[in-house]
Amino acid sequence: MRTMKIGLGLALLCCPLAQAHDIPSAPEPMQLDALLSAVGWSYDTEVETQSLAEGFYVLFGVGGNVLVSSGADGVIMVDDQFPKMVPKLKQAMRKMGDRNVDFVITTHWHFDHADGNQVLGKKDVWLVSQINSRRMMQRDNVINMVSLAYRQEPYPAHALPGITFDQRMQFHLNGERIDLLHFGPAHTTGDTAVIFRGQNAVHMGDVFNNAGYPFIDADNGGSLDGLIAFCEAVLAEIDEDTTVVPGHGAVATHAEMQNYVHMLKTVRGEMLVLIRQGKSLAEIQAAGITATWDEKMGDPDSFLNRAYVSLTHKAVP
Repeated sequence: MRTMKIGLGLALLCCPLAQAHDIPSAPEPMQLDALLSAVGWSYDTEVETQSLAEGFYVLFGVGGNVLVSSGADGVIMVDDQFPKMVPKLKQAMRKMGDRNVDFVITTHWHFDHADGNQVLGKKDVWLVSQINSRRMMQRDNVINMVSLAYRQEPYPAHALPGITFDQRMQFHLNGERIDLLHFGPAHTTGDTAVIFRGQNAVHMGDVFNNAGYPFIDADNGGSLDGLIAFCEAVLAEIDEDTTVVPGHGAVATHAEMQNYVHMLKTVRGEMLVLIRQGKSLAEIQAAGITATWDEKMGDPDSFLNRAYVSLTHKAVP
């Protein structure tokens, strides 16, 4: 395992903004059960189902939102939460008339979206991801969430995606085209937006968070600039009637995603002004640049921390 130093053992390449700005220290990684308890997640949580159309629905449980598309050609699941949640997800699917899973598309490599691969990968399920997510699943990675950290260990071979892509790929199943799109590092280096063209819906993974401020995995190559660019690229691919499934939180609309991008761009602009003035992270956090959204989005400190790091340093995963 790699030695964890500032920056969590990752090589950091300084950019012009980095010279007067330090990297905030990181906490010691926690065990998964302790981490879940700290964030208030429990495997006792019951899975809730929201139907979007016949054979097309969202499952809410513990971890990232799961989108399911089923039809005559098979069943596609987007993200799969945790191994202990897979039986509950499948039970909810049976209630919707679906028994088997044929494909799992992983929006990114983080444990709360991809750990279910360790169960489903043993069940003759094809696992699919962007190539960088597969590479990260093969490695030992520390995820620095500012107040908490988690060491995600390499996945066993059966849990690794057997189908990968670089920028774009397509499925043609259940009477529609399904586009898998990658627009560069954003939340992580391996994010995928999954657009169901016939249903006019997109699963954004954690590039779009509707449950609070987004988490940017800045120590593993994610960035605020990338988050904005990725969202804008997806918005150019969809229309005002598209249903947007976020990585976390309630199903949203095109307009809500536009507002999210506006928030990100506004915060970025104001933060860059302060960074160029030589302000410290603490001074930026105290400046109130997120005040307009704090009542809705919650405590901004972790978001500002990761955004600051991504704007002042570049992590090479």
